[in-house]
Amino acid sequence: MASSIKPIIWKEKERLDGRIVDCLTVVLRTKGCGWDKCYMCGYTNDAYPATKDELIQQIDMALEKADVGVIKIFTSGSFFDDAEVPPEVRIYLLDRIREIGIEKLIVESRPEFVKKEKLEDFRGVNLEVGIGLESADDEIRELCINKGFRFEDFARAAETLREMNFRVKCYLLLKPPFLSEREAINDAVNSVKVVKDYADVVSLNLTNVQKGTLVERLWKAKLYRPPWLWSAVEVLKKSHELNVEILSDPVAAGKLRGPHNCGKCDSMVAKAIRDFSLTQDIEKLENLECECIPKWKKALELEDYSRIPLF
Repeated sequence: MASSIKPIIWKEKERLDGRIVDCLTVVLRTKGCGWDKCYMCGYTNDAYPATKDELIQQIDMALEKADVGVIKIFTSGSFFDDAEVPPEVRIYLLDRIREIGIEKLIVESRPEFVKKEKLEDFRGVNLEVGIGLESADDEIRELCINKGFRFEDFARAAETLREMNFRVKCYLLLKPPFLSEREAINDAVNSVKVVKDYADVVSLNLTNVQKGTLVERLWKAKLYRPPWLWSAVEVLKKSHELNVEILSDPVAAGKLRGPHNCGKCDSMVAKAIRDFSLTQDIEKLENLECECIPKWKKALELEDYSRIPLF
């Protein structure tokens, strides 16, 4: 009997060798991340202990619509964690994408699961692996995010991937809890400077308030505000000066639980961020104006005087 568990699927645009192509994004329902202790992450709320057969059925459902150049396979955890995606399932997916002729496969994993023996089967595949480093600062990553690994773990995984001619995507988090807006901007830019020698592309993730997380508790207590979209623009501009390919998709932009400005300019700025991410054309981020920019700048200034900086 076929399982009623279905993957989450949508189509979007993605960069591929400087081109903009169609991309199929697939979120497989799995048991979820084995770590599940990060302060901002609520993805395991949607976890489901899928069997091997159910995972294969989800892959078949997803690839029925695979008339695209790029496929992203997400699991809300780690693609290379055998407890989440068994080796047999990974091999099945690999056979299917070769059969279809997909140009590029993008997956995600924590660094501890990125091992040469697990990657061997993917030789010859245009594979990109995203790793959620979040910050290049070990202290911030431990105290503000509770990520559970150190920069050296990320560096080892990145080196392993590059030795095997695979691409490395580094996820950085803008404004984890306990950082001021300016501290968050500075940490993101400093992190880009550090990781540019390890990653082929950087993805700037803007914190949004997910259910059941520490961030949500702080937000409800009025002790946390998601980042301003202007802060993301600032990080992207400064990163572009470093000759880094950097992307950002501001999830829940304009909502109270998501990154936002004043409400009037949110959709305009979010669109500019997405357009820049696809084209890497810095002009997409130029000449953005709104009456809330002085308020954002004043917020940065006042936070500097409101408490002793943490870092």
